[in-house]
Amino acid sequence: MIQTINLTKTFPNSKAPVLKGINLKIENGEFVSLVGRSGSGKSTLLYIISTLDRATSGDVLYDNTNVTNIPKEDIYKLRNKQIGFVFQFHYLIQELSALENVLLPARKAKELEAKRPLAMSLLKEVGLEGLENRYPAELSGGEQQRVAIARALIMEPTYLFADEPTGNLDSINGLKIIELFEKFNREKGTTIIYVTHDKEFAAKARRQISLVDGTLV
Repeated sequence: MIQTINLTKTFPNSKAPVLKGINLKIENGEFVSLVGRSGSGKSTLLYIISTLDRATSGDVLYDNTNVTNIPKEDIYKLRNKQIGFVFQFHYLIQELSALENVLLPARKAKELEAKRPLAMSLLKEVGLEGLENRYPAELSGGEQQRVAIARALIMEPTYLFADEPTGNLDSINGLKIIELFEKFNREKGTTIIYVTHDKEFAAKARRQISLVDGTLV
């Protein structure tokens, strides 16, 4: 379970807080969308609960372990073993092929060969079969985003966080991604939390969390 306790966030040189006392519980295995207008704080909340950013005050708990101020080494272990993240921008390594980019987390974990069949399967599921050996410069923006999504899933994370994962995709490929998320949630019990502006994709989640001006509604 992920729990936030009185979470606040104020950015430097900003008078108003972006998050205002967020108290939230997300049970293991949930499939959740975060929705709200631009500037509502949903992406900020996603980054904080995924440990990629820190709150100004308040706490974030993973299964009753407070991760707010634990040593960096423990945060890195948590991210490597349990967390997958899909950014709005794909952040692929240009010198690596699509397959090599997907397998990058597995290489770091020394599970390269063990994860290769899953990597091929994921690339097929995101519609990139036959493009495994192409480099990012040879792929469209949408194709690169799908490589990044496969990379986020390669370690079969306990928690998957995604910030506008379908923002650069057409409706057909966007639906494929949501269906892939649903499959991981259903078959592997992956807790999935994603930010989206798309009402159709938001409705695919079994629970929607709405933010308005930094507060839950």
